[in-house]
Amino acid sequence: MKMTMNIDEDVLARVMKVTGAKTKTQAVEMALAEMARRHKMKELFNQGLGLTPDELRAEFAPTPADLLDSHGLMVAQPKAPYGKPRSARQ
Repeated sequence: MKMTMNIDEDVLARVMKVTGAKTKTQAVEMALAEMARRHKMKELFNQGLGLTPDELRAEFAPTPADLLDSHGLMVAQPKAPYGKPRSARQ
């Protein structure tokens, strides 16, 4: 569909740079698709995915695998308040 719109040129240029879009049309289409995707994700999360809050927390809790980076090396664990390692907390 062809239409005329007034779009901030700086914002459009930034969207083109961030997305790698080759044309203004492609950049606008990508931005609109991303907004639609985010809205759908928000709706899904608001529905709770059919889980209780405790089940959601357990489902998305970090696992030991989350501590590995892409090279298989251990990433530093976040420290508890006052600099104590998480394993030392009681």
